[in-house]
Amino acid sequence: MREALFIKQNSERWKQYENLQTKDPDEIAEHFIAITDDLAYAKTFYPQSKTVGYLNKIATGFHQSIYKNKKEDSNRFVLFWKYELPLLFKKHHKELLYSFIFFIAFLLIGVLSAKYDKAFVQLIMGDDYVNMTNENIAKGDPFGVYKQGDSFSMFIMIAQNNLYITVLCFILGIFCSIGTVLSLFRNGIMLGAFEYFFFSKGFGLKSILVIWIHGTLEISCIIIAGAAGLVFGNSILFPKTYTRMVSFKRGAIEGMKITLGILPIVVTAAIFESFVTRHTEMPAWLSIGILLSSLLFMIWYVIIYPIKLSRNQKTIPYINATQN
Repeated sequence: MREALFIKQNSERWKQYENLQTKDPDEIAEHFIAITDDLAYAKTFYPQSKTVGYLNKIATGFHQSIYKNKKEDSNRFVLFWKYELPLLFKKHHKELLYSFIFFIAFLLIGVLSAKYDKAFVQLIMGDDYVNMTNENIAKGDPFGVYKQGDSFSMFIMIAQNNLYITVLCFILGIFCSIGTVLSLFRNGIMLGAFEYFFFSKGFGLKSILVIWIHGTLEISCIIIAGAAGLVFGNSILFPKTYTRMVSFKRGAIEGMKITLGILPIVVTAAIFESFVTRHTEMPAWLSIGILLSSLLFMIWYVIIYPIKLSRNQKTIPYINATQN
């Protein structure tokens, strides 16, 4: 669209915004969304135009009205996890689904590879780990590895490793999503071989009751980080109506927000693995309770709650404003 036509179609509405007297926060937020959409369009197609400065001035006025007398700093973190992150999940449910499908496919490849190639488990998990686990099985404690060392030292080591894997899975998306897919491949293959090893030894059910106490949150975060990487990478491949640079910046920011948003869950999984999983003889009902609670939380927070929230966005003008 030519700039002159763009101005002609919207100038009357913009003048109304300049003289707006309402103090209704919902109405102000609605107008703010509209003007920032116009501003984004103008920045994309007429970056050197005076129209950009004009629209930015109007948008700034609305922004100040929305946040006037609002204690943003004290609530920013709460609002991020309560509204902004779930809405990002909803916006990128497609990438989350793709990441989940990739991971499950790679996990199954790991299972089949371990089943038909006797040396595959050693190749993936390492001879030292396999030998140690076989020794623990002979001692009657197949999951003794989780009891090594003190809990706090174990927590520091696991948290650092898992945070690194999560962030790396996202960052690798910069290679047009291929790097993220390869990261999902590596983690899926490892988990498939790992689980097959214990099932082949007759400890399949026990491995689920023990390992998935922390694994439910940990694997969920890997899949979400994979989705964040796909958001990042796909912004380069598929810029849609944006310039490739604008799309790249949006994808990077949204993917980063998703990744940073799940880091507390990654740390929680590390706490479970260090302080809870080591109690391998806990009652089955307790293991199942922790596992199911973690699973239901992830399903609710990543899928159900975002869908419900997206249907009521008009009731949360703060997030509508920040996301535009």
